[in-house]
Formats: sequence, structure tokens, C-alpha cells
Amino acid sequence: MARFFRLIGLVFLLVPIGSVALADRESDLDRLMDLLAFDETIAIMHEEGLRYGGQLAQDMLPDADAESWKSTVTRIYDEEKMLILISRDFRNELSDADLTPMLDYFSGADGREVVALELDARRAFLNPGIEAEAVDQFEAMKGENSALIDQVEALISDSDLVEFNVMGTLNASLMFYRGLSEGGVYDVPESEILADVWSQEEETRRSSREWLGAFLTKAYQPLEPEKLEVYASFYRTPAGRELNRAIFAAFDQMYEELSYLMGLAVAEHMSSEPL
Repeated sequence: MARFFRLIGLVFLLVPIGSVALADRESDLDRLMDLLAFDETIAIMHEEGLRYGGQLAQDMLPDADAESWKSTVTRIYDEEKMLILISRDFRNELSDADLTPMLDYFSGADGREVVALELDARRAFLNPGIEAEAVDQFEAMKGENSALIDQVEALISDSDLVEFNVMGTLNASLMFYRGLSEGGVYDVPESEILADVWSQEEETRRSSREWLGAFLTKAYQPLEPEKLEVYASFYRTPAGRELNRAIFAAFDQMYEELSYLMGLAVAEHMSSEPL
């Protein structure tokens, strides 16, 4: 009987310890998302979504009620819901990862500076004119034997950024078509949808490479070359690769859901347009 009570006591001791460990890990994930500025990134993506919705209206819904469509797009690109999706999937992707190297780098001054510069560049790209200028500058610098361009292109290659972006874009496009199809305005077989999406692969790869080069060049221009090399080196480590994979997986899953909802919304508005 004494042994039984000792075992019971051990169980009660272990439960709070496990709970504390779980709470600590959740706290670390919260901190990592704060350091990576997910909330600010989502705010920018919300603005990008509104701009994308405006382009869709011009291309596919010329007769739709403007205010009704804007309300629909705003509801789909709801920042709180987007952050919930990102948080859920990011946590799942890093459920077994060692967070310490990630927290160590991004809690330091260099890591914070890189995140801030990337946010500034992404915010600037909300202006199409600035984005176009950055693309032109990137193309011009590629012919100037630029050390920055070499670092940027190495980072893109080492982290498979083009391929991650291509797959994310194609999957989001597929989900948009599925939304249209399920909404009743795109009545084609799944095989044709897949063929159409995959026909965009090479153009998507070209535009992804161009956009990434322009974006990262603009972001890292103020950064000292040594700091950029440390940043690139971090993403060559196991922890960096794990983080890179988790970020893309989480954001891609969110984009897929948003794209599907946008497809459904376009179908709904097409169906409600006066004949």
C-alpha cells in the first residue's frame, strides 16, 4: 500500500512538470513568432490581399458591386483569422524542433535588424511603382559584379526560395480554381485544372526568381555584408532549414485556404451579377 501511494505521489509530481514544460514551449513559440513579426507581416498581407482583390474585380468582375466585393475581400483577408491559421500550422510544423538556435539568432540585434529590413521592403512593395523600380535595380546590379547580388542569389539558392515560392503559388492557384469550380462558374474536369496550373510553372519560376531577387536586394542593401553572411549561414544550419520549411508550410497552407475562399467569392459574385 505504501508503494502504491508513492507511485500516486510520483504521478501527481509528474503532471505539473509536464504542464510546465508544455507551457514553456508554447511561450517559446509565441516569442519566436513575435521575433519574426508575424502580426506585422499579416497586416501587410492583408493590404496585399485587398490589392489583389481589386485586380480580380477588374479582370473577372467588372460589373460587380464595388462595395459588396470590397467587403467580401476584407472579410476573407481578416487579420485575426489569418494569424490564427498561421499560428496553428507554424506550431504544428515545429512541434518537435529545437527552438533554442532560432530564438538565439532572432532575439539578437542582427536578427532583429534583418526582420525589420524585410518588413520595410515588403511594406514598400505595396506601392507597385517601388516594386517595379526594385526589379529594374536588381536587373541592373546583376550586370555590375555586385557582392550584394552574389549574396542574395546564394541565399535564394541555399534556401530553395524559388522552389518554395513556385510550389506555394501553384498550389494557391489550384485552390482558387477549385473554389471557382465548386462555386459553379468553372465547369471543367480536375485534370484540366491541374494541366492549366502546371502550364504556369516556368513563368511562375521566372517571376518568382525576379521578385525574390528584387525584394531581397532592396531589403538587404542597408545591411553590412558580414551580417548578411551570418544570416545566410543561419539558414544553412539544421535549425535554419527547419524554420524555413515551417514558415513556408504555414504560410502556404494559409494562402491555399484564402485562395479557395477567393475562388468561391468570385463565383458567388459572378452568379449574382445582372444579366
